[in-house]
Order: sequence, then C-alpha cells, then structure tokens
Amino acid sequence: MDSLNPASSAALAPATPILPPPRIWKFWGTALWGVFIFGGMFLGQVVVVAWFVLQQEGPIDQDALAAAVRVVVGRGLTISLSVITGLPAVLAALWIAIRITRTPFSEYLALRLTSWTNLLIGIVALFVLVMGWDLLSRATGREVEPGFMGEVLKSARADGALWLLVIAFCVAAPISEEFFARGFLYRGWSESFLGPVGAIVLSSMVWTVLHLQYDWYFLGEVFSIGLLFGYLRYRCNSTWLTIILHGLNNLAAVGQTMLLTGQS
Repeated sequence: MDSLNPASSAALAPATPILPPPRIWKFWGTALWGVFIFGGMFLGQVVVVAWFVLQQEGPIDQDALAAAVRVVVGRGLTISLSVITGLPAVLAALWIAIRITRTPFSEYLALRLTSWTNLLIGIVALFVLVMGWDLLSRATGREVEPGFMGEVLKSARADGALWLLVIAFCVAAPISEEFFARGFLYRGWSESFLGPVGAIVLSSMVWTVLHLQYDWYFLGEVFSIGLLFGYLRYRCNSTWLTIILHGLNNLAAVGQTMLLTGQS
C-alpha cells in the first residue's frame, strides 16, 4: 500500500535537476566578450574587403596589395557591403556570449519598445545636441560634415550603390553598434563596480573608437552623442530607442552631406 502513498511516490520520483540561475557578465566578462564581439564585427567586414581586393587585376605583390586595399576600402560599395555583412557576425557573437548566461537574448540587450513620449524626447535632445555642434563648426570655420562622408557618398553614387549605403548607414550600422555598445557593454558594465554612469562613459568611449575614420573634432561629437544615447538607454531601459535615434541621426547626416556636396 505504500505505492498509493503520495509522500512515498514523491520520494521515489527522480529529482528535478536544479539549473543555475541566469547571470549577467560583469566588468571583465563584458570586456573580454566585447573583444570577441568586436572581432566578429571586424571579421565580417574584412571578408568583403578581401573579396574585392582579390578581384583586382594584375600581379599581387606587397606594394600592389597595399594600393589595392587603399582603393577598395575607400569605395562606397565596399563600405556598404562590409557594414551589412558585419551585422550577422555581431549577432552571432552576441548570441554566443549571451547564450552562456541563460538570460533571454532580448532581455539581456533590453530589446523592448518604448513610449512615443520617450522617442520624442530623444529626437529633440539629439536635434539640439547635433545643432549645437553644427553651430560650433560654423563659428570656428570648420566644415559641417566630415570629408569622409562626402567622398563615400560620391563613390557610392558612382557605383550605383547609394541605396545600399543608406541601408548600411541607417539600418545595419545602428543595429550592430547599438546592440554592442548600449545593449551588451552597457548591460554588463552598469551592473559592475562602474555603475550606470561609468558604464555610459566607458561604452561611449568604445563606441567612439569604432569611428576613427573621423578627426578629433567629429570624434568629440560622436562621444557626446554616445553619452546621450547611454543616458536614454539608462532612463528608458530600451535599446530599440537608441537604435531608432541612431538610424535617424545617420539618415540626417547622409541627407545633409548630399545637400552640402551638391549630390542630391
């Protein structure tokens, strides 16, 4: 009759395995996995550059190879495709890093929608910040848009790839960079000894390093935008918000460059 006893049956039942609780990478874990994710982004982009270099005609010696790389890297088509191919590489690297933590991908990166009010606040704040930098540029006699953007747009138009450049700059780049900086890096570092403020500053510095094609002045602008995005990520707890703002900022930059360089 013991078999009819619920307590006895429970005692004979196999024990349910206890799974480790979800975790968040802290400072060093986030830093090391961040290097891994950046490596994935770099590899995804280099594949495109290597493919175009191999299409160059003529003998491949050291000087010819260096010249070919310089030509290829400066083309709008190459840049567009490399940014786009970098996105799946970043997603794959992020998936690996987050999968180990047993935390849902969307939860780890704060991929949640936000309110229209937060979006409007973000747009207004971004507009004021960018206009402030533009006014400072004009007051100091500097060009409003970086020369790099003008050359890339001109090259992309010549290759018939302007539409591809817009997709790369306004969709692929914002997703890759925001998932990385405001999603992964901020999440881990904000729960470490750095706290939210330190995480905002450090993730903004890393994000700025991704834009070394610009001079020091525009790097300052990029860093300040990173601080704004980091604050909005903290305040609204939504990485989709910073992705949308990032995309709008890049779209406005492309449109402004086209107008100023007469490419519209």
